[in-house]
Amino acid sequence: MARIAAFVLLLDQGSKFLVVQGLGLDRIGQMAVLPPWFNLRMAWNRGINFGLFSGEDEITRWALVGMALAISAWVWHWVTRRPQEGRVQLAAGLLIGGALGNVIDRIAYGAVADFLNVSAPFWDNPFSFNVADIAIFLGAAGLVLFTGEGKSGRA
Repeated sequence: MARIAAFVLLLDQGSKFLVVQGLGLDRIGQMAVLPPWFNLRMAWNRGINFGLFSGEDEITRWALVGMALAISAWVWHWVTRRPQEGRVQLAAGLLIGGALGNVIDRIAYGAVADFLNVSAPFWDNPFSFNVADIAIFLGAAGLVLFTGEGKSGRA
């Protein structure tokens, strides 16, 4: 679990550094990669997914940092309190690594750096996401799908 979380954290922060600092996406705003399917489009997310609960104030920023750290600590404790199968460990590592990647952004930039944009012909998706968001989604889905299996009383 720790290795997966560290790998996701490094991949997330490395991709953000490459795109934001290296390519200067924070200055140019967007870059066509495989139009219209895949583009780099800079967005600073001050909320949760799709800007939900976003706010410009410091209270929101630090509340989201605290919430992500608390959830990560709880998942770590929950998964390590007794032996778990590999796919649960993988899911927990994905979620924790992604959450910590976005925490670093909130501390460093005041917002999460989102830059991956997937659209289609005749549909311009206005939202961007990042590697951490993908890991958080897959990790949360994995924890829901792979924990609690085989217990009596389940339908």
